[in-house]
Amino acid sequence: MNKIAVITAMLGFLAVLLGAFGAHGLQDVLSVDDLDIWQTANQYHFYHVLALLVVIILWQRAPQNRLWFWTGLCFIFGIAIFSGSLYLLAVTGLRWLGAITPVGGTLFLVAWLLLAYGCLRLKPDESMR
Repeated sequence: MNKIAVITAMLGFLAVLLGAFGAHGLQDVLSVDDLDIWQTANQYHFYHVLALLVVIILWQRAPQNRLWFWTGLCFIFGIAIFSGSLYLLAVTGLRWLGAITPVGGTLFLVAWLLLAYGCLRLKPDESMR
């Protein structure tokens, strides 16, 4: 869990850094369409860092449940593939990167389903009160 927590913190740091870079460093460099792609990448990046924080909290309440590990991994790789491919697409213009993006989106969907399933399996003493 500690490694996932550190990765989550670093992904949060990176989301802020890349958001600021997009807003201030790329505004005069990228087209409006490419800035929109960058912003989409950054929004999904942020949303899923927050989801990872929820996974970490739940994992602390039920550390024996390995499902939290797989949920976290799907969110991490989802961020890397979905947001990463969009960040690269925005700055390089390589449109074929758009074909990779749905793989990350699929990992996000799997992670959300695992999160829901894990929540259903929580025992009353493990639930958030």
